[in-house]
Amino acid sequence: MKAKARRIPEFNSEDEERAFWATHSPLDYFDSGSARRASFPDLKPSLKSISIRVPSDMLAELKTLANKKDVPYQSLAKVFLARQIAIERGAQAATVSRRAKRPSRQAS
Repeated sequence: MKAKARRIPEFNSEDEERAFWATHSPLDYFDSGSARRASFPDLKPSLKSISIRVPSDMLAELKTLANKKDVPYQSLAKVFLARQIAIERGAQAATVSRRAKRPSRQAS
């Protein structure tokens, strides 16, 4: 049977706390009986790997641009995709907005 978890002492400084944890185990201060299942609904979605076939000259150009910006080429490709998606969404929203503002044509 496991002994009851001890209380974590109050510390006056980070140095004092650092010294304490260097010589003590957090497991001695953890009460598994008070643990609860957690839900994290607002977490960012995880990344998904995909495979895209692009012409070799396009990939070479992307790598050159990424090198000039000192970022990995995959990251730069994600930035470009995100930017174009935002542009396309804006264009769709503008089209819908223009259609909504048009006066309706009724037969006289």
